Amino acid sequence: MAHTTNVGSSATHPLDFNTVQEAVKIHYKPQRVRNMVYKDNPFLGIIPKYTKFGGLSMPIPLRFSDPQRRAATFATAQGNTSTSSLAQFSLTRVKDYGFAFIDGETIQATKGDNNAFLRYLTMEIDGAINSITRSLAVSLYRDGSGSIGACGADPGTGTSISLSNAEDITNFEVGMNIVFAADAASALRAGGARTISAVDRAAGTMTVSAAIDTAVGASDLIFQEGDYTAANNKLKVSGLDAWVPSAAPGSAAFFGVDRSKDATRLGGVRFDGSSMPIEEALIGAAAQIARDGGRPDVALCDFATYATLEKAMGSRVVYSTIKAADVDVGFTGMSLVGPTGSITIVPDYNCQPDTMWLLQKDTWVLATLGDAPQFLDLDSLRMLRDAGSDAYEVRLGYYGQVGCYAPGWNCRIAL
Repeated sequence: MAHTTNVGSSATHPLDFNTVQEAVKIHYKPQRVRNMVYKDNPFLGIIPKYTKFGGLSMPIPLRFSDPQRRAATFATAQGNTSTSSLAQFSLTRVKDYGFAFIDGETIQATKGDNNAFLRYLTMEIDGAINSITRSLAVSLYRDGSGSIGACGADPGTGTSISLSNAEDITNFEVGMNIVFAADAASALRAGGARTISAVDRAAGTMTVSAAIDTAVGASDLIFQEGDYTAANNKLKVSGLDAWVPSAAPGSAAFFGVDRSKDATRLGGVRFDGSSMPIEEALIGAAAQIARDGGRPDVALCDFATYATLEKAMGSRVVYSTIKAADVDVGFTGMSLVGPTGSITIVPDYNCQPDTMWLLQKDTWVLATLGDAPQFLDLDSLRMLRDAGSDAYEVRLGYYGQVGCYAPGWNCRIAL
């Protein structure tokens, strides 16, 4: 990280030397990035990874129906023209970026040797890694549109925003610029971005730095600035909400596939457990997946749902650990025996409220071009000199997409 080069002046407000108090050595290796990425993001940790997603697209072929050339009568069976029904999802990559921007005096004043940097430099880079990691981890549960929440009551022209579901407050941070749209296919609301200046996590509300435009109303979707374009042009990875939508998918192409031909095998299982205890809903959904040939082994939910289930099971709770896909990190959860075997229930603060995802882990893949995230240093320069100020920039990013080899063996449970 000692080498630098000039870049265009696009960043502002570097970390100032006045805030520095002490220094610490830090040498960034890929393993450190991976451990930071996975330790607090269970689904991101356990989803199988494929890091060689090059070329224009990545095909995921699927046979969703066997040939039906059979009958008790020979001539009828022979005359039937049915063949196997095949589909091929053609995954395309999306991109996401994060930056750390650090004042030059801060670095120079505390440099002891090639690996000596400020603790505050470490903090900025760790923060950038965490920010882009959270973006990916949240997107794994979402539909690709970039939405991270929705307005509750009409905010009027004030500066306070309530969320339609307070649990979504985990997706918002002070300093984040947010924009609004009526839905995931509409143009952004007038007035531009607003910067979050305060977050009340207990109440599920936030304050922004300027009055909200009158066009913003109740139920409007909220996006981080730069994550959304209208006409459903998805800039984020298409996660669980895209592969297993809340309503049976129609004929609109999804990675090139008309999922209406078999909405379950091509678009996942939907189970309404809203009128049931969580344990019963989970077992009922597992039975439905088992009927269709799946063997679910992990269930993901938000912390409120997990706590409710844990209290309901009481002394019957059995705990187990599920390992991350490619590093030595584990996640502890409750274990429940379903129709086809043990299911580990793991809480994840990136999961949508009032929804549980019952998954067969080996049917999923996070396909990326290199690690996600990674330092963008193809020129071997991890720190870049800003041309317009005495500051340095570190760039992070990833290129990838989420894929599913058997959507019909996975279920979303409405709670």
